[in-house]
Amino acid sequence: MFDRFNPDVVTVLFVYDPGEAGYEAPDPFGTDTELTELAAERAEEVFTSFEVPRASDTTVRTVHEVGHPARTVVDHGARDDVDHVVVGSHGREGVSRLLLGSIAEKIVRRSSVPVTVVR
Repeated sequence: MFDRFNPDVVTVLFVYDPGEAGYEAPDPFGTDTELTELAAERAEEVFTSFEVPRASDTTVRTVHEVGHPARTVVDHGARDDVDHVVVGSHGREGVSRLLLGSIAEKIVRRSSVPVTVVR
């Protein structure tokens, strides 16, 4: 990625979707808070594993947000004046893709900036 785009700043965005966990509405039992805390811990693990090539002068910024993944990525890109979005895809095909939808595809369709999808 760094060889191809040569960015000054890379933002690693981790999005936790409470709807994925099965809770669309606020949980009166506090489960949503616990899940959000676990997601924040997982985000830190992801951030720690992100490596910048040694020869790069790129600054890495980490951001953790809660929300629908596609909408959050698109909104973040527009709000933070992002030049390019790189998003991963599981590469699902057939019925599983139809049933689950594709977050990457939604980002590609809705983003106002160029998007690169990697598998």
